[in-house]
Amino acid sequence: MASRSEDLLEAQSHVWNHIFSYINSMALRSALQLCIPDAIHKHGKPITLSQLAEALCINTAKTNGLYRLMRILVHSKFFDKVIISNQEAYSLTRASRLLIRDEPLSLVPLALVLTGLLHIEPFHHMSEWFRDECPSAFFTKNGMDLWTFAAEDEKLNKGFNEAMASDARFVGSILVQECKHVFEGLKTMVDVAGGTGEVSKALAGEFSWLKCVVLDLPHVVAGMEGSENVRFVSGDMFEFIPPADAVFLKWILHDWGDEDCVKILRKCKEAIVESKINGKKVIIVEMVVDEEKQAHATETHLFMDMLMMANHPGKERTKKEWAKLFAAAGFKNYKITPTLGVRSIIEVFL
Repeated sequence: MASRSEDLLEAQSHVWNHIFSYINSMALRSALQLCIPDAIHKHGKPITLSQLAEALCINTAKTNGLYRLMRILVHSKFFDKVIISNQEAYSLTRASRLLIRDEPLSLVPLALVLTGLLHIEPFHHMSEWFRDECPSAFFTKNGMDLWTFAAEDEKLNKGFNEAMASDARFVGSILVQECKHVFEGLKTMVDVAGGTGEVSKALAGEFSWLKCVVLDLPHVVAGMEGSENVRFVSGDMFEFIPPADAVFLKWILHDWGDEDCVKILRKCKEAIVESKINGKKVIIVEMVVDEEKQAHATETHLFMDMLMMANHPGKERTKKEWAKLFAAAGFKNYKITPTLGVRSIIEVFL
């Protein structure tokens, strides 16, 4: 009987943890809105609760609330708790250093967008979406897709572009350090749906021989200024991709269903087919779902897959699913290198 009770209580705990798991994201969002990582960074050393409350201009009656917020964030490993002069104090972790707004690799814009109502509300319409004809729960909720919604809302468009730019800066910094071999021999590259061109700027800055074209929709590239090695072009990737030695796609194909991905890849093939170099290819930065991998990586893959289902008609793909897309688009070979944490570099060859 005791064993049955233990099993029931363990099952209850499992249910409760998943009911409340959204609180981790909301606690993190609160910390970013309050600029807690910035306050600790500016302090220059571990900060006590009273010092933190003062730096953040917290209502003194709510100091205990700040303690409780910090307690869960310490548990989530965003901050460390240390003892200084017999007082508890908080310090930054490697994760929270990525959440300082003025840091070059800050992920704050991405975190705020993805924890905002725009991306969360569609999940409240998932059960409705399963029974309707809409391509995504976002469409069920808003009557249009995310790209149309962004094109009609200047504030949203700016926020979304900043979020994608923060991720692009992060990825670009890793690519130039760890993946130089991927770009060797290339003279020209098209960064498809490259937004503000942060990846292209990083690559062109490090590889002086590489000239990049950033292709994106008119409302995205409007007002963007290029440089000697980076040029912005307005266009639709479903219609035309400028010719180059390589086409670069970061976090693009997971937004789309298989049929649209094949269309995009065929346009990529048309863009590189005229190149005279031997190493012409499509370079893709995406997740490759593998349930045999470490648990935290698989969980992130599955979370992102659900995000794609809720907000786009897309998905995260397994190795077999990627191979099927490449073959359908007329490519003969590919190489997957898991060198970007939960994402991989996929090189696709003619």
